[in-house]
Amino acid sequence: MTDFNIATMAQKAKQASRVAAQLNSSEKNALLNDIATAIENNSDAIIKENSKDIAAGREKGLSQAMLDRLVLTDKGIKDMSSAIREIVALTDPVGDIDKLSLRPNGIQVGKMRIPLGVIAMIYEARPNVTAEAAALCIKSGNAVILRGGSEAIHSNLAIAHCLHQVLTTHNVDEHIVSVIPDTSRSVIEQLLQQSDTIDLVIPRGGEGLIRYVSENSRIPVIQHYKGVCHLYIDKYADLDKAINILVNGKTQKPSACNAFETVLVHSDISERFLPLAAKALNDAAQVKVHACQNSVGFFPNAELATEEDYQAEYLAQEIAVKVVSSFDTAISHINQFTSDHTEVIISQDISRSQKFIRQINSSVVMVNASSRFSDGNQLGLGSEIGISTSKLHAYGPMGLEALTTEKFVVFGDGQVRL
Repeated sequence: MTDFNIATMAQKAKQASRVAAQLNSSEKNALLNDIATAIENNSDAIIKENSKDIAAGREKGLSQAMLDRLVLTDKGIKDMSSAIREIVALTDPVGDIDKLSLRPNGIQVGKMRIPLGVIAMIYEARPNVTAEAAALCIKSGNAVILRGGSEAIHSNLAIAHCLHQVLTTHNVDEHIVSVIPDTSRSVIEQLLQQSDTIDLVIPRGGEGLIRYVSENSRIPVIQHYKGVCHLYIDKYADLDKAINILVNGKTQKPSACNAFETVLVHSDISERFLPLAAKALNDAAQVKVHACQNSVGFFPNAELATEEDYQAEYLAQEIAVKVVSSFDTAISHINQFTSDHTEVIISQDISRSQKFIRQINSSVVMVNASSRFSDGNQLGLGSEIGISTSKLHAYGPMGLEALTTEKFVVFGDGQVRL
């Protein structure tokens, strides 16, 4: 595409971001409702374009995990539009003034929520990201540049067509949402240099993509390298709860970054828990197990785990198992191998659960609940634009507020500094 220029697109997005920042909540919600309707009304056309991507993906030999993220069905389209309508229902954070305080000299000082400006999203597969990221950015008053992978280009452009139709109908600058039509790697290289016009880059995909973006960007990057999520079965665990949570967290959607990849079992209950786990994982999905020396005998056809297994993000019906001698050993293991995504403890002992929460500083820490809840929608954010494992202004699933920052506002009555 010789006529495509990423610098020009970024400049237009910067100009459009000023328009986006001035839209009021009613205007933004009207846009989003109409976008949700347009996506539903164009469901057949979107699925037709998506089928081209699926066929091309199979021909290229994409992994099953990637294909799972790529496919769109009627239900997927409805879920996409429902996610947008959930964003409509959320409180608009833009313009909120917080922490207003009176200083001794009579001035009042507060902080107001404002949009970040222009967000660049770089992502693989997941065509739903095109719609949901656009909706989150519109609601939070930002412009967004979307660069999906070549594997989803037909799907992304079909969804973008719906978005631009609605923006045009509302007489709003369509460059508030820009979808890059060129899937060449050189475009990413150019995009990451636009520090004068783009305020934040959010990569969403495999570890290789995120490392490439982080190492080559002149723009601040929100990082989420991978999801090595741990489940720790404490010696005071309710074993029925533990089995249900293990099976759900591992097998419901193994290609998700919030699926369990390692389960740690306290040695005091290992002989009771592991046979139950072996049967449950086999019955649910014939999960492949990489087990430590102390647990390998409980799992038929298990492989002996290596250190690499405890670092692995399998994204498949596969899990690492390790028996630990104490609570502190479990904490040490998690802190050594964590990807700062999500960690879960199963325990009926409140003091140990509280200790787990204090000592583990991943972006989401849970007690007696499945890691599959580590998702913006499930945590009450509506859709998420990504998950941050960088301890910057946002950490964990990122919703509307994470796409804003704060500025100081000062109210005076003629005061001057002496």
